[in-house]
Amino acid sequence: MIGKGLGFGGVLGRPEIVVRTASVEDATMIAAIHGESFARGWSDGEIEALMRQDNVAALAAEYRNVFGHSNAAGFVLFRSAADEAEILTVAVNPASRRRGVGRALMEEAIRRLYAERIGSLFLEVDGGNAAAIALYEMLEFIPVGERSGYYAHGATPARGALVMRRDIR
Repeated sequence: MIGKGLGFGGVLGRPEIVVRTASVEDATMIAAIHGESFARGWSDGEIEALMRQDNVAALAAEYRNVFGHSNAAGFVLFRSAADEAEILTVAVNPASRRRGVGRALMEEAIRRLYAERIGSLFLEVDGGNAAAIALYEMLEFIPVGERSGYYAHGATPARGALVMRRDIR
């Protein structure tokens, strides 16, 4: 578990971001955040089924205050095979966006994959999501391809995904 202090460890009443390993008991929370973040949210059953796979890992982020109270802030699910890994999905609670939660989640995922000797990490991001693309570029991901029509938004025409890769080793 890591803590990313936003102040003096929360001493001044400011909560800290804590990233921890998520378990299947977190599937409902993860599904709720996923549903608030994507046009087609995944159910807690779908999340739980993914989390039960041997090669899938999940991290959850929460804000904790000095009184020990916590609020769900985000999650990341990732899968590894051989020496490569992919981000399956990552999302931050809308109320917690632009506060370092996504970065904390991605940095911890990268640390864990490095410890597992994974060579490369891949992800797909909505080509119109400038904030996410900026975050991934800050984390040294580079564009390596595109998938047209990857993201469907109801009646809106589907938008393409940018495929990005980061070398870990």
